[in-house]
Amino acid sequence: MSAQRIEYASLAPKAYQAMYGVNLALQESSLDPLLIDLVFLRVSQINGCAFCIDKHAHDLLRLGEDFQRVNNLSSWRDTSFFSAREQAALAWAEAVTDIIKNHAPEPLFMALKENFNEQEIAELGFVIALMNGWNRIAISFQQSVAPRPRAALAI
Repeated sequence: MSAQRIEYASLAPKAYQAMYGVNLALQESSLDPLLIDLVFLRVSQINGCAFCIDKHAHDLLRLGEDFQRVNNLSSWRDTSFFSAREQAALAWAEAVTDIIKNHAPEPLFMALKENFNEQEIAELGFVIALMNGWNRIAISFQQSVAPRPRAALAI
């Protein structure tokens, strides 16, 4: 990928800080930080955001997530690695990310209600919306992925 098109964070600092503030608020939500990053990573995979995929895969490993789960997240339906709660969140994240295709169907929402309370569902909605926003900013402004030193990869 070529160089970043513009320095969006410094050109629109108030907007950048507002989005970052939502991220900080979500880190203090009732949702498990690992679940948040799993959703961040899955949304980023769907959107094809290399910068965000790299960041959230690394964050998950740093937080102690199992490599096999991170590595197989894009094929979560074909594994037994994810709990019913995680599966409901991932299915909802996929539906909301590709909302034009299926308009967030009722059966997926009902699966959410079986696994999350209403506060958690609302927070999950913000997790998904935020990551879709970050993905669109990073992709459209060509945020590049910096190579990580080998030592940084050995979590």
